[in-house]
Amino acid sequence: MQNSELIQILISWVTLSLAFSMASVYTHGLLPALTTSFPIILLTLGTGFIFHELGHRWVAKKFGCIAFFKMWWQGLALALGMAIMTGGRLIFAAPGAVMIGGKRLTLRESGLIAVTGPVINLAVGVVFLALSYSSNTLVSVVGDWGAYINFFLAAFNLIPFPPLDGNKVLQWNPLVWFLAIAAAGYLLLPYLT
Repeated sequence: MQNSELIQILISWVTLSLAFSMASVYTHGLLPALTTSFPIILLTLGTGFIFHELGHRWVAKKFGCIAFFKMWWQGLALALGMAIMTGGRLIFAAPGAVMIGGKRLTLRESGLIAVTGPVINLAVGVVFLALSYSSNTLVSVVGDWGAYINFFLAAFNLIPFPPLDGNKVLQWNPLVWFLAIAAAGYLLLPYLT
């Protein structure tokens, strides 16, 4: 991984973490949010976001592609702007994407690369969900945030519109897309009610 790619991942990670922290800022104030919620969100979102993008990158490279993360400034501005304007209730989580080149992908290869990120989010989310049942309050809070954020990232990325992952997965295999979006929706739903 080159330094410029690492810097773009870090900027995207911190910006998305700020966006997800907006609800806490509006509820508890800036200082409490920065000292309590933000570090937890930084940890849990970082785990999901970075593993998601590295998963795409790894599978693409396994298929013989050139792959690297590229930040999308407009997506970051939109994520932060919408979070600020809606008090953290609506977040457009599209900070960038893994750019893939070097060979022409089959529909199957493209679909497998695309589904990797959301599947990683579901797996990471389930680990955090297990932590949410801890008797330790801090571990439980970290688990709740990690589960919510990862299930949200999986569901959001599976929306079947370009350039999101869901579009490529649906084109490749509608059953895989349906099972993935159904799992993400089912796991996310308790956090939305």
